[in-house]
Parts: sequence; structure tokens; C-alpha cells
Amino acid sequence: MKKNKKKLLLHACCGPCLTSSEEQTHTKYEVVPFWYNPNIEPVEEHEKRHKEYLRFIELKEYKDKTNYDYAEENLKWHKSIHGLENELEGGTRCQKCIEFRLKRTAAFANENDIEMFSTTLSVSPHKNTEMIKVAGNDCSSNKSNYEHFDFKKDDGYKRSVEISNELGLYRQSYCGCEYSIRKKK
Repeated sequence: MKKNKKKLLLHACCGPCLTSSEEQTHTKYEVVPFWYNPNIEPVEEHEKRHKEYLRFIELKEYKDKTNYDYAEENLKWHKSIHGLENELEGGTRCQKCIEFRLKRTAAFANENDIEMFSTTLSVSPHKNTEMIKVAGNDCSSNKSNYEHFDFKKDDGYKRSVEISNELGLYRQSYCGCEYSIRKKK
């Protein structure tokens, strides 16, 4: 790694989404992958996705920056979306969920003097990139700014599927929370 690269804290929603996002950013930035997803339910699914994330970052020789109590943070997440449980996928509940996770990502960046943060969420063709951008910008501070990427551009999603298949990474069939499971049925 070149010492003159700026650090980019890259929130990863899962290992598969991190694959092509990391590929698109690692030449320009010193990528610091970050896992914070207390919205993923049930806990067994959270652990499965976290395990695949860890497997990918280990292959890429990154260090794990995960440090949160799932049960405690999951309760906080539920409080943050309270009253929005019946919202349609992609609506206000999702906006609040993205904001919740990016606030913690921005706080971690601030605590660790990392000037920029971003998220892999935009690699999904099911996510509203503008919603992600607004949430990220709202979480920016004078210490750490949101760097927006639309990772689905230039076949980013397709590339994430290819890399995931090559590595045998588990790919989930729903976004993460118990409410998004309804959509897949």
C-alpha cells in the first residue's frame, strides 16, 4: 500500500457487495473495510453474513474493525425504525436504516481520524443511490466526509456476483431485516 493514499472507511453490508466495491476503490484509496449491520435478522443470518465478510477481508489481507454487541445494537436499530415496520421496501424504513448504519460508520471514522467514509450499499440494483447519498452527506462532519460512489455503475453488481461465485461466497436472498424478508416471499 502506498502511504500517500487517503484512507476510506468502507461500510460493508455483506461480503459479496464488498467484492466489487473494494475492487473499484483500492487502487485510489487505502480501504478500511467496516462491518456494522445490526439490522440483519435473524441473528443466525447476521452471523452467516459476517462470516462471509470476514472470509473476504482475510483473503484481501484487511483487518476486521467489527466491534459491537449485536443484541444491544439490534434493539437500538429497532427503536430507530419504530412505527415504520409496515413501510414498503425502499421507503422511509430503509432510509432510516441506512442513516442508522452510516451514522455509526461516520462516528467510527471520526474516532479513528479517517477523513472519508462510504458504503457498499449502492452496489445493489435494489437500493436507491440518491437516498444513500443524502444519508451519507447528512452524516458527514468536519472530521470525516462522505465520499459517494455508485458501485452498481459499469456492471458493478454483475462483477460482485462474478467474484462471489469465484470465491464461493454466500449470497443472501433478502436485504437484511425481518421486514425485508416479506419482499422475497
